[in-house]
Parts: sequence; C-alpha cells; structure tokens
Amino acid sequence: MLTPDPKYPELRRRRFRPIPVRMLVPNVITLLAICAGLTAIRLSIEGRMELAVAAIVFAAVLDGVDGRVARMIKGQSKFGAELDSLADFVNFGVAPGLMLYFWQLHELNNGGWIAAMVFAIAGGLRLARFNASIDDPNKPAFAANYFTGVPAPAGAILAMLPFYLAFLGVSKPPAMLTAAYTLLIAFLMVSRLPVFSGKTVRMRVPPEMVLPVFVSVVFFVALLIGYPWHILSIGSVLYLGSLPWGWKSYRDHERKAAATVQPDVTGEAAASSAAAAATFPPAPDDAEDERPARLN
Repeated sequence: MLTPDPKYPELRRRRFRPIPVRMLVPNVITLLAICAGLTAIRLSIEGRMELAVAAIVFAAVLDGVDGRVARMIKGQSKFGAELDSLADFVNFGVAPGLMLYFWQLHELNNGGWIAAMVFAIAGGLRLARFNASIDDPNKPAFAANYFTGVPAPAGAILAMLPFYLAFLGVSKPPAMLTAAYTLLIAFLMVSRLPVFSGKTVRMRVPPEMVLPVFVSVVFFVALLIGYPWHILSIGSVLYLGSLPWGWKSYRDHERKAAATVQPDVTGEAAASSAAAAATFPPAPDDAEDERPARLN
C-alpha cells in the first residue's frame, strides 16, 4: 500500500463526507418511479395492459412527489436532478411508446414502430430542452408559470387515452388513428406551445376551509380508485381542451409586458434627446451671429 507523500498534500487520499439521509429520500422515490416504468413495459409485453397503465400513472404520481419532497426537506442535488430526467425519459417516453406498440401499433408494422419511436424521442428532446432552459436569463418573469410544450408526464397520460377508452368498453380505434394521435401528442411535447404549469401560484387555505379541502381530496382519490378510467379519460380531454386557454393567457401576459416596456423606452429616448440638446446647443442664426464679416 502506497503512503501519501507529506510534501504533496494534494495527493493525499480524498475523504468523502457521509451523505445525509434527507439527500437520499428523493432519489429513492425517483428509483421507485423507474421501477414502476420498467414494470409497465414488462406487463405490456405480457398483455396485462390495465396493470401496465396503472404502473405509469403511479410513476407519474411519484414524479410529482419527489421534487416537492426534495424542496421540503432541502434534499436537492445535481445527482437527483439528472436521475429525475433519466426516470422521466424511461417512464414517460420509452414505456408509453412501447405499450402503444405492443397494444395496437404493431399492426402497422414499421409505421407503428416509427410512431412509437418518435414519441419516445420527443419525450427525450422535451426533457433536454427543459434542462437547458432552466437558467435562461432572458426568460420573462411571467414565463415561470408556463411550460414550453406539454410536459413529459402529462404527455404520457394523454398518449394513453386510447387505453382508457378501450377499458371503458369503447371499440378499439383503427391503428392508423392511434398512430396519428400518438404523433400529435409527440408534437405537442416538442412544440413551443405555452402550457400553464401553476408552479408560481401560491394557494393558502382559510382555516374554515381546511376540513372541506381534506374531504374533497379524499373524495377525488376514492373516485380515482373506484373509477380510474373514467377519471383519466375526462381529465385527459379537459387537459387537451385547456391548451388553447394556456396559450391565450401567455399571449395576454406577453402583450402586457410589451406595453409596460414601451413607455419606458419612449421616456428614455426623450430624456436622451433632451440631454443631447443641453450638451450640444444649436448653432446661432445668421441674424444673431456676432462674428466679423470677414469671418462669415
């Protein structure tokens, strides 16, 4: 065993500090989500589509929990952020695409595989763009309340709408229609469409409304457990219908911001002109010129 040279302290063995448990909890939740996504792929191969869809929905719930838990217990880390992106790509890009292919898109042969592959790639591109734009200094303040394109978890839930309808007894749509719908959701994920996120909305519940809120949450969870495909179908349709509203809301904020900036720019230009006029006064007229004639 080599002993470090005391003359070169930089070559001494590096010691790693113990990692607090609070830093591990969000990563464990993310790993559970990855397990759910991989299990969904296996279940879809075995033809147990209802359990596969339930596993993706469970992964989406865990994805919404891990970030909030990390912020709550101050367990954010760069490792956790990278792991979360990997989990989202597997759970909401690869898994739903393969599930749709095993369920119906395989009837189109190569065309169905292309649709499934495009959906998975769109999920990866959506996540890469999100990570690259987190620290964008040119983003306006109001833009923090909007996603650019449909987020990956919502895209996965929307892409599985044909599953929900089939589980409700609706006849399976043509494979071409399912492929077109899959490509539409993939396009919405990579588009520049502003989608309301609600991240910056801070809601406070009055004391007299705490118990009704608890009852409402329990009632919704009970409905989701008792009638999962009804709730998911209605929620998917409502989400798709809300996309134009999110776009209109973003444009309204954009116009207000532009209207606020325009007077400031005009005032600055007027002030600059006045300062220039004071610094460089206009030349005197001929009638006021007191120079000798020979100089004129």
